[in-house]
This record gives sequence, C-alpha cells and structure tokens, in this order.
Amino acid sequence: MRINLYLCTVKKRYFIYLSYKGTAYHGWQIQPNGISVQEVLSKALSMVLRVDTEIVGAGRTDTGVHARLMVAHFDVEDDIENLVAFAVKLNSILPRDIAVYKVVAVKPDAHARFDAVARRYEYHLVTNKDVFKTDTAARFNERLDFELMNKASAVLPEYIDFTSFSKLHTDVKTNNCVIAFARWEQSNGEWVFTIEADRFLRNMVRAIVGTLIEVGRGKMSVEGFRAVIEAKNRCKAGTSVPAQGLYLVDIQYPTEIFTEL
Repeated sequence: MRINLYLCTVKKRYFIYLSYKGTAYHGWQIQPNGISVQEVLSKALSMVLRVDTEIVGAGRTDTGVHARLMVAHFDVEDDIENLVAFAVKLNSILPRDIAVYKVVAVKPDAHARFDAVARRYEYHLVTNKDVFKTDTAARFNERLDFELMNKASAVLPEYIDFTSFSKLHTDVKTNNCVIAFARWEQSNGEWVFTIEADRFLRNMVRAIVGTLIEVGRGKMSVEGFRAVIEAKNRCKAGTSVPAQGLYLVDIQYPTEIFTEL
C-alpha cells in the first residue's frame, strides 16, 4: 500500500521592535520612487537571514515622520537561536537613523498590524527657533493658549467618527476610532501633544493638531472644535501640521500572542 505524505512547513514568526528618525525616508511603506524604512529593514533582514525576507509593519508613517517604537513581523523557516545576537547583527548593518530594540518570538498567526490593541502618538512643537530641533519638532511662532487647547483635546474621547480629520479618498472601511486620551504637556522646552487610540486614520493626528492650533490662536472656540468633529467633513478642520513633529511612540498587544516575553 502506497502512502502519500504531505509535508507542511510551519514557519516561525517574530516581532521586531525598532525606532527610526524619519527625516531621510519617504515614510515606512515601500515606495516606487523613494527610499522607505520598510525597504531598508527588509534588506538588512535578508542579509542576516541569507534569504529574501518580507516584513509587515504595524502601520505606516508618512514622509518625515519619526518612530520611537515601530513593530513589524517577519517569518523564517527555522528558530532564531539567539535573539539578542540577532538584533545586534541587524544594528551593525542598519544605518544610523534606524535602530532595533529587540526581536521577540510570537505565535504563527500573530500580526503586527491587526493584533495591535492601542497606538500612541506624540506631536512636538517649539515656539522658539532651535537649530537642533529643525528635523524633530515643528516650530510655531505665535503665542498659543495651551490651556484652551487642552479643553478642546478633552472632548476627543467623547466621539468615535473622525472623518473630519481623515485624509480624503482612503480605502478604509470605517473612520471610527476609540480615543483613550489626548492632552498637551510642556517638556524640555517643547509642547508635546500625546494621543492614544485603538487605531488612527491617515493624517489624523496632524489634522487634529492643526485644528487645535486654531483653538490656541483664538480662531476657534471649544464648541467650534466640537462642531468640526460633528461635521464629518475634512474641509471644516484646520490645516495639517508639518510631518517632522510627529512621532509614533508606542504600540500595545495582547500578551497571548507571544510565545515568550
């Protein structure tokens, strides 16, 4: 009797935690006409693993946007025995503006994008000229009322539909997001806007900050800010602020997707 055996190779999946300064890149996602963080990282992984390796990020950041913490996943045929040494080897290949924190084993169906339960962004704003922050913070010369901007920020968690702050003509199925908190704080000579949600729309944070600045300039009231959200119309919101002030700073996952912590 002849027995046919079907051999299925179960690949090993890993999450890679990294940071990057986005100034020199056309965002995270691979682009046809510009260098991206995803492309550089994929090439480094392929060199270390000696096989073409694709990576999937937790999201995509635009041109010039930075990440204090980005997460991506990749698959390999065999276990990586020493994850610390693997991260060190990657860092020796990667350029100075991309750094790997750690590599972590996860379950085969874990997904860097779809399994994320929360993401946090910061927007950094300076009110004085600082040559050392040209690429890492946005400059705004006018005097802003940050107390009033925080009152407007506090209304964001009351809403779910953020169409007014979404880039037009995107392919998402819904513009609904659950915002946990949003606030402005002063730190190290900068004003920092921190916002956390289960998901974000394209250009959402930069559009929110641009509209909050209108509140801080006295051009819009807190109730006017509410009216912008309720209008569900991008044309009603303020201009998006420059990319260099935006940072992806945290991504959270359920513990059950990891095979080791």
